Amino acid sequence: MKMRFPIVCCFLAIAVFSACKKDSTRESSVAQPSAPAMPAPAASAPTAPATDASADASAKMAAAEWAMKQNEIKTDPNGQWAIQASASSTYGDAQGVASFSANQATGAPNVDTYGDNGAAWTPKTPDGGIEWLDLKYPKPVHTSEVRIRESCGSGSVIKVEVFDEQGAAHSVWQGNDSTTGLNYFVVKFPTTTFKSDRVKITLATNVVPGWNEIDAVQLVGSDQ
Repeated sequence: MKMRFPIVCCFLAIAVFSACKKDSTRESSVAQPSAPAMPAPAASAPTAPATDASADASAKMAAAEWAMKQNEIKTDPNGQWAIQASASSTYGDAQGVASFSANQATGAPNVDTYGDNGAAWTPKTPDGGIEWLDLKYPKPVHTSEVRIRESCGSGSVIKVEVFDEQGAAHSVWQGNDSTTGLNYFVVKFPTTTFKSDRVKITLATNVVPGWNEIDAVQLVGSDQ
């Protein structure tokens, strides 16, 4: 477990346009329905104090709305956070609850800024191609949505599958992930007739330069 919305955002404008890079000093520790993207809050440029009060107020309002929506997702009574996870690979071959391991994608989000962070799952190498993250949830539900919180190298998800109770995979989305910055990639689809407590996310890490990291994945559904 962890030790510690369509949707697009980044707390620092420069991070959106930069590839995620690992700090060498801490490497050892640390078609189908399209998914909509959430509007990002406006960011103030790092220049002199703003003189346009109206623009400043609009930026603050956008940021507040974004924060409220993030909290709404986090506390959604119909949402579940993963309790187990496995992956195609992990940075540094991390296992168990070690930094960058698959288990870092379990539980509620705990990465608060966009960028490389050991509290998120990270594949073994950057730009390596196809990687996957397989997650297990507390209880089977008729599923209608999957929310993937991307925290570094966002935009590399290419496929989302849910599994029925017999273990058969059902693709609920496949396409181009529009997420940038620290945000949720939200995949909505018709409620499944079967119940599911397992989600598999496939990434093409070579489409977004640098490291690609996932902080948490929420499965949304109901008993009926």
